[in-house]
Amino acid sequence: MAGNVESLDWDLVFQFVSDPLEGSAIEKPWTERTEPPPFGTAFGQVPTPPESCTSSPVDLSSDEDTPVFVSTTFFPSAQLHALPPDLVLLSSDSVYFYVHQHVLLAASDNSFNSLLPLSPRTESGLVEFAVPIPEPSAELNIVLHAIYNMSCAHYSPSFESLVSALAVMNVYGISVKKHITRFTPLYNLLLFHAPLYPLELYALAASYDLYDLAVPASSHLLSFPLASLTDEMVDRIGPRYLKRLFFLHFGRSDALRRLLLPPPHPHPPTGTCNFTEQKKLTRAWALASAYFAWDARPDLSTSSMESALAPLGEQVSCEQCKLALQERLKTLIVQWSVVKRTI
Repeated sequence: MAGNVESLDWDLVFQFVSDPLEGSAIEKPWTERTEPPPFGTAFGQVPTPPESCTSSPVDLSSDEDTPVFVSTTFFPSAQLHALPPDLVLLSSDSVYFYVHQHVLLAASDNSFNSLLPLSPRTESGLVEFAVPIPEPSAELNIVLHAIYNMSCAHYSPSFESLVSALAVMNVYGISVKKHITRFTPLYNLLLFHAPLYPLELYALAASYDLYDLAVPASSHLLSFPLASLTDEMVDRIGPRYLKRLFFLHFGRSDALRRLLLPPPHPHPPTGTCNFTEQKKLTRAWALASAYFAWDARPDLSTSSMESALAPLGEQVSCEQCKLALQERLKTLIVQWSVVKRTI
């Protein structure tokens, strides 16, 4: 046995191994080939590649066992346009969005941050690779819905995501003022958060000069103490919208003082109620109105006003004085309700 091993011609053995078998070839790995791998090819485990630039395309071919996440609105067969999608965007959290280049280019004034246009590489016109976007899918989804003038309310995006999405729109050259007006879905979605984030929404509207959004948002700031504004928030709001907010508070407080000043109208003297008796109601009104005027709050409700002034009628016995008080209180409530509540 040992002799047989020693007598082998090792040159012939190595020559046999180095020559490929007839009718077969040793396949090269995909990294050494010039043509792209077929779609759906399964790859084995490979070393982690180096990080690439965010503008580098990502090949759409993927491992069959790797889950692929596609937008439930911007998917390949979605009927969003008369033409089929010809561009795929890939968010930072690996969600694919199938969109139209010409729609994005029409909405952007910087060629979508210089990422577009791309030349189609397939017969169907669809770009064969996905364009990576550094923003997460929640923000990209909001931006794309705004471009296509569709509502994304059914996704229930958070207020923080909406704020970030507006910054993303600026990055990709999409006009925020054009896509946030009274007649756009994004306007209504932002306004929905006004009760919970009134100051943040007002500052957001001010920073982008969205007057139509700042006006309804300001009505939720009537109870906000202006003295608690931080320097950072003041910088975000800016001088023009900050002045409007201060004037709203000061104007309503001054209007309340002026409306409270006139007492109930006196009636002609009677046998049981002369001018001296009527002065009691006048003094009571003056004391109650002085209480409101001293702490005139721009958010004072009509119900609070009525509950504080209506009991004054219990202190008088004259029916005409009570009627005069009711008429004065009714006039005051109507006048206060029509005072401007927005900037």
